[in-house]
Amino acid sequence: MVTVTVPATSANLGSGFDSLGLALSLYNTVEMEESEQLDIYSMDGSFVPKTEQNMIYRTARRVYEECGRPFTALRLGQRNPIPMARGLGSSSACIAAGIAGANALLGGPLTPEDMLALACEIEGHPDNVAPALLGGFVSSVMEDGKVYTVRRDISRELSFAAFIPNFKLLTEKARAALPRQVDHRDAVYNVSRAALCAAAFCEERYELLSVATGDKLHQQYRLPLIPGGARIMEMAREQGALASFVSGAGPTILAVVKTENETFFENAAQQLLQNEDTAEFKLLRLTASNAGATVYQEA
Repeated sequence: MVTVTVPATSANLGSGFDSLGLALSLYNTVEMEESEQLDIYSMDGSFVPKTEQNMIYRTARRVYEECGRPFTALRLGQRNPIPMARGLGSSSACIAAGIAGANALLGGPLTPEDMLALACEIEGHPDNVAPALLGGFVSSVMEDGKVYTVRRDISRELSFAAFIPNFKLLTEKARAALPRQVDHRDAVYNVSRAALCAAAFCEERYELLSVATGDKLHQQYRLPLIPGGARIMEMAREQGALASFVSGAGPTILAVVKTENETFFENAAQQLLQNEDTAEFKLLRLTASNAGATVYQEA
């Protein structure tokens, strides 16, 4: 049996639509072993699909197929603190867990590059699956089936405030809100800021993030689907956040905060309760996860 832990992730980071992402200190855990029959169960009481359509199961079976190995069934146990359909990479965590776990059961035939390429093929874009597998901050591009990445650790001088609402927002609905075409000026606005955002994380120039996370491609279209979201972004900046943005497709709002700013979290929690528009959000204090998917194998 193998045990896999996979971090939550936040994609886009404002300006880096479908290309930038980072890993956070909230982890799903999967226990996986080969079995004669399908057996999927929850280890924490959370909802877990128990058929062959379970994403971890489907992904693991895909690994066996890619490696040309016979596949019978798996026994899967899941612990899922990462909330589903909240913009924190729950589906990417399943894909990463399925690939890393199955690869370990098979003795490691896939290289890290192979695993990332397969994950991106399954997910369709690299912004969440890359940090889920690699940890830290990752800038990624897919071209002709190959994934090109730059990864950097994130300094402990940063903390992250995840404002998580009690309602879901499916990625399909969030993508449907986007226009088919964008103004050339808006594209240039994002390209320049995405480049600056990558440089800010790679060089630890975090004071640049307030400008570097600016966006005109997706957030203005998605925020109307997140009641209270715009107010939370404004409040986070008022309380001294370095940046705030929609996490992935939403509805979670993520703020980047200096770890030394202890008053931020206390004040932000109070304001959530005091504002009727934001009362449905809870605040979770996180750090970066510089380790991605990690496999523990029983001797």
